[in-house]
Amino acid sequence: MPDDGSPGAEAARRAVEAVWRIESARIVGALARYTGDFALAEDVAQEAVAEALVTWSREGAPANPVGWLLTSARRRAIDAFRRRSALDERYAMLAGRLAEGEASSGAVSPARPADELPWDPDRVDDDVLALMFMACHPVLSPEARVALTLRAVGGLSSEEIARAFLVPVPTVQARITRAKKTIAAAAVPFELPPAEQRRERLGGILSVLYVIFTEGSTATAGDSLLRTDLAYEAIRLARMLVALQPGEPEVHGLLALFELTAARFPARTGPDGEAVLLEDQDRRLWDRSAIRRGQAAIERASALGRGLGPYGLQAAIAACHAAAASVPETDWERIVLLYEALGRVAPSPVVELNRAVAVAMAYGPRQALALVDELAASARLSGSHLLPSVRGELLARLGRTDEARAELELAARLCGNVRERRVLLRKAGELPGQ
Repeated sequence: MPDDGSPGAEAARRAVEAVWRIESARIVGALARYTGDFALAEDVAQEAVAEALVTWSREGAPANPVGWLLTSARRRAIDAFRRRSALDERYAMLAGRLAEGEASSGAVSPARPADELPWDPDRVDDDVLALMFMACHPVLSPEARVALTLRAVGGLSSEEIARAFLVPVPTVQARITRAKKTIAAAAVPFELPPAEQRRERLGGILSVLYVIFTEGSTATAGDSLLRTDLAYEAIRLARMLVALQPGEPEVHGLLALFELTAARFPARTGPDGEAVLLEDQDRRLWDRSAIRRGQAAIERASALGRGLGPYGLQAAIAACHAAAASVPETDWERIVLLYEALGRVAPSPVVELNRAVAVAMAYGPRQALALVDELAASARLSGSHLLPSVRGELLARLGRTDEARAELELAARLCGNVRERRVLLRKAGELPGQ
């Protein structure tokens, strides 16, 4: 076996990583259907990847790398079934001695004989979709759904997931392990839900992708404003879901939101990684191709004739920003209406706060401050830096600088992201009267 740093080992590592990132969902999904056991499918897939790192470094990558990994994993699955069958036979013999021939009723056999397990590459789309539904199953906690989706569907390693969410690697590994055990204990079948349940359960998948993208587009903590790798992984998964569920408007709406938001990434940070506010961004840096893709996705969502849902409405708001040449030229009145519609279909304090920001831009800070004060009185955003941040901006525009400074400094103390915190402190420091 070559040293880890040898050219052959490095080439094998790059080849395996590329294949796994692109095809992991197909591989694990096919294996889960093959074995009827999701945890076993994931385990044998990982074992096949480890084997590939050794074999490909020695022999070079095969002409059909996906087929190689599937075949290797299939052999390991068969071995696992044989070991399980042998163990079951030993249990049966022991039970026979104890129950005098009644063992046949207690013996447990594999789900299906290993040699007869179906292997149908034409079912790839169903396999991947079933994998998404399983990874986002309601029996799992939200954190487990995110970790398992990124691992099983996205092909990310535990280290990559931990780095993206700024949590220890053992925490991610524990979440994935618990998720597998929960799925097994709940006897969750590897299959697509019935058609009448699919749309209802689809919302769970969309919410997981939304959480992943949101963390990538504005990190909750750390010293980087953006985690673009995580955001682009969410976009890749959303594109995959669009291909699998083209008749669902909210799938197109979610992809549109991702594309239009990511279009602004090149202008959202400066050369040193500092945050650049919307009014200060060089819109020439915005990704026009991503904007066109986002606008096309909104059109497809609208064409399906069911009206825009929560993600589609957020995408429509992002499209207003994308179409404007500057902040003053943005159609803020339309954005207010879109936030009002969003508040009706998906009410939340964050939506109300964002509507207040749009109201400030369309009709002035005084009317918006009344909305923000009402929201503050409800204590529904207690502990979040978002509310004092917006309130500080509105107070500054009204000339109440001492109050504004206090709010912005409070927001900075509550903010976990270093880049955002610096912006808030800079704004507070720039206010007159100190």
